[in-house]
Amino acid sequence: MAAESSTDWMQSELNMDRERLDGWCERGILALVLGILVFGPLALGAVEAWQFAAIEAMTIGVLVLWVVRLWVARRPQFLWPPICWAVLAFVAYAVARYWRADIEYAARLELMRILLYTFLFLAVLNNLHRQEAMNAIGLTVVFLGMAIAMYACWQFATKSNRVWNLGGMYPGRGTGTFVYPNSTSAFLEMLLPLALSYVIIGRLPHVTKIFLGYAAAVMLAGIGVTLSRGGWLVTALTLLVFCVAMMAQRDYRLQGLILALALGAGGMLAASRAQVLMSRLQHTFPGSQADDMRLTVWQSGFEMWQDHVWWGVGPGHFNYRFRQYRPSLLQRQPVRVHDEYLNVLADWGVAGAVLVAGVWVTLGWGVFRAWKAVRGARDDFSRKKSNKFALLTGAATGVLAILLHSVVDFNLNIPAIAILTVTLMALLSSQLRFATERYWFRARLPLKCLATLMLLTGCAGLGWHGWQSAREDHWVRLAAGEAQFSNERLSSLKKAYAIEPMNFDTTYAIGEWYRNHSFLNMGNDPDALAREAMKWYRLGMKLNPFDGYNWLRYGMCLDWIASDSAAGDDSTPYYERADELDPNGYFMSANIGWHYAQTGDNAAARTWFQRSLRLQWDENDIATSYLSIVEKRLHEAAAKQKP
Repeated sequence: MAAESSTDWMQSELNMDRERLDGWCERGILALVLGILVFGPLALGAVEAWQFAAIEAMTIGVLVLWVVRLWVARRPQFLWPPICWAVLAFVAYAVARYWRADIEYAARLELMRILLYTFLFLAVLNNLHRQEAMNAIGLTVVFLGMAIAMYACWQFATKSNRVWNLGGMYPGRGTGTFVYPNSTSAFLEMLLPLALSYVIIGRLPHVTKIFLGYAAAVMLAGIGVTLSRGGWLVTALTLLVFCVAMMAQRDYRLQGLILALALGAGGMLAASRAQVLMSRLQHTFPGSQADDMRLTVWQSGFEMWQDHVWWGVGPGHFNYRFRQYRPSLLQRQPVRVHDEYLNVLADWGVAGAVLVAGVWVTLGWGVFRAWKAVRGARDDFSRKKSNKFALLTGAATGVLAILLHSVVDFNLNIPAIAILTVTLMALLSSQLRFATERYWFRARLPLKCLATLMLLTGCAGLGWHGWQSAREDHWVRLAAGEAQFSNERLSSLKKAYAIEPMNFDTTYAIGEWYRNHSFLNMGNDPDALAREAMKWYRLGMKLNPFDGYNWLRYGMCLDWIASDSAAGDDSTPYYERADELDPNGYFMSANIGWHYAQTGDNAAARTWFQRSLRLQWDENDIATSYLSIVEKRLHEAAAKQKP
């Protein structure tokens, strides 16, 4: 009996130790997720390689702790609502499209983002579904939004064009800690309904609610000073939906009505000042056509999708395929379509768009199922305040806000905003457990082994990518800080290439170093330097077959080393291919004109220079200077032909 009692005592102690370890792992996951949610927005949206690598490192920590929880918990379970199957279906499609992508490097970057978002979604869903953890996440991001909004208001009031210690591109507009003011607006739009929901529905101390109300007011002001017209419209629509949702609940009709009246009065006051703000914006950016170009970019995205209806052009490929579809009015690179829905169609095709739609449909279905269960039953007088219901209402409205804003922008391609979105989606999906127990699955040994393998594989993949991208980014930044023609710049670029040989931007930069040294006679053998440049351009043609500048520069090197007209003719196919890849690019047309000027075909050169100036009449030095030269040559030739 004593032996049995001792064994029971040891087993009880062991179980307590396992429970304590499991609790510490859960708290560690919460701390890391909060770190990711806070770091991303404060780090300019985490768009740079080193910033995203830091998020990858924290995500690896989350996955490792999840693995530990799987093996120390007495009865581990998985929460697996229908949205998880929709997410995995899209991930499988993304992996398949990666292997068939034309530009491996661009597709890999896109795939790694998708995998990171997926792992975070599943980790939050399965580890942070307790009410304490959900409240910690909700309150943290709300007060983070308040801090960012305050910074944006300060930028607007002082007309500062700096974000932290970096120069910004939008003086006079509040950008907060993001580079792009529309991103700031989208981020705050998602958090504003959550703050209001906690104030009206949440079961929190009065002091906390006062601070939450203040945070909501500051975020509303922050959205205003971004001067984002899309942000203003989306905020108005989102708040309208929120007020209607409140007034549809008998217990919150008065609060919803008061909020609607207050927001309506504030909106009328803001509308009277909106014209003044937009006038100030136009004076800040004289001649700016950024917003007017959205329709032009949409047209290019639609044409791109029409040519690749079912599978799209490839993950993250839009910006690299854009030059082939560039309209003559737009001479800049748009990066994205400025419409998430059209961007999905262009990159992923109908197949990908259907799978993405499946994710959102299953999310909406889950929110609908959880609504009644989370709302709770009424007692004799009214329905009790509920943090669960507050989170469900605020997060659902916040997700609706980003879906609406996605019609006119590409904010989901900003990692910090995408991570906030998938976190809110995970919290919303976890609420389905209050409606039914059918989506809990016991993690028995085979399932634990499979899950462990998948999580550790994710750790390895994210770790490798983060380490490689951070090292590559280090040398690329060093190269950018060196003198343009210095040997140190070339050395840094080659070290970056050794780390990441699939980055076509690096191969092009190395080719440009050799070409410039050849053209400026900065070496003992200019022709050898030009031939070395051609090797790097050929490599760039393979890595990114849609970049016309590799073909252009290759042809320019051929012209440079040509010793007779027959050799010079060999460069013509490269210029023709370059023009096919960027038929409406002013810079491309100017450089093709340079080719004809070098080969002595002044009439053709004049045509290309005139075309380049029609596409871009200002800040077009090549076409302007060479046009006067070839016209002078043509006049001299005509004068010689006169009898």
